[in-house]
Amino acid sequence: MICNNILVIKLRHIGDVLLSTPVVRSLRKAFPHARLTMLVNRGTEAVLRNNSDLDEIKFAEKSTLVGQWRFMQALRRAGYDCVVDLTDGDRSAFLSLATGAAVRIGFNAEHRWRGLLYSHVVRALPGDEHRIEYDLGSLRPMGLTPATHQPILRISEDDAAAARAALSELGLGNGSPAPIVAMQPGARYSLKVWPAERYAELADRLSKDLGCRILLGGDQREREVAEEVQRRATCNPLVIAGRFPLLQFAALLRSCDLFVGNDGGAMHVAATIGVPVVALFGPTYPQRWGPRGAPSRIIYKGLDCRACYHPVCLRGDDNCMRLITVNEVFDACVALLAKAGKASNEAGLLSSQPGDMRPAGPSMSIG
Repeated sequence: MICNNILVIKLRHIGDVLLSTPVVRSLRKAFPHARLTMLVNRGTEAVLRNNSDLDEIKFAEKSTLVGQWRFMQALRRAGYDCVVDLTDGDRSAFLSLATGAAVRIGFNAEHRWRGLLYSHVVRALPGDEHRIEYDLGSLRPMGLTPATHQPILRISEDDAAAARAALSELGLGNGSPAPIVAMQPGARYSLKVWPAERYAELADRLSKDLGCRILLGGDQREREVAEEVQRRATCNPLVIAGRFPLLQFAALLRSCDLFVGNDGGAMHVAATIGVPVVALFGPTYPQRWGPRGAPSRIIYKGLDCRACYHPVCLRGDDNCMRLITVNEVFDACVALLAKAGKASNEAGLLSSQPGDMRPAGPSMSIG
């Protein structure tokens, strides 16, 4: 199989692109002299910006039909001999075909027409694979059996310096003795959001009982919910949502002692850079989308919505996130802070060994 000029396609969101970086790492190790390009949606490229495994990042064209036609012509002129499509989507499959590459690898779990556009359709392994292992399965048709890698996110010194300046401005510079907890109360989909009033109550308890300083993160679209949490809380949490580019936000997270948030890109960023994570899952499946790279606790009630995942709750109760209580999230926070030496475990909370998964009531915790 000739692989001198490889295109990897991932037309999804920030977390999805980040979780695909082990594929890029594996391809670079297997083909050290190949030209390696990644095609992504605009707004997700920051997680790849300092990735030394890539030679080029391209953006999918979403403008006029003429613009898209020219974009496909440019893909064909690039002369790719191998395309690895990690998107699980019809549009990306069509773009794979448009490249003219002899080797076109992709997924087709829904058994749609797009399978006809690939030279190799990846067969998913039985069971519930994490998305990282799922994506790495795309390399099997190339004769590769790579070991699992952690996601890769590289932060420049300029971004780190900007984060240090921001922390100093917020009064958290010079090694603040108080544990710093970053919360992400927003999410791309409303069904994945834990109620703002519970984030506010959690912030107040962490501040009162453990002396934590609370940061409320997110992008500009999530600033409104962060400000709602701020209004409801009495501990004066600091809103940083929408204030920083992604890699500066990641550098700022790296100075935090704990991250608490809904399933989403920020959760994956925090885990990738080694920040302990308390992740709140509702309609999505933690075995597939859980955090990788740092100690974590997952709160999940097991209302499996994979078979009918819709933008609105078909049960009519939006209940999966509301079943998560402040007490159990607080306990998970205390356990991870205690494990890191940032809080006493005087409440007698159970702590799990790394890699252990067990029920905590109806939810699950991963330590």
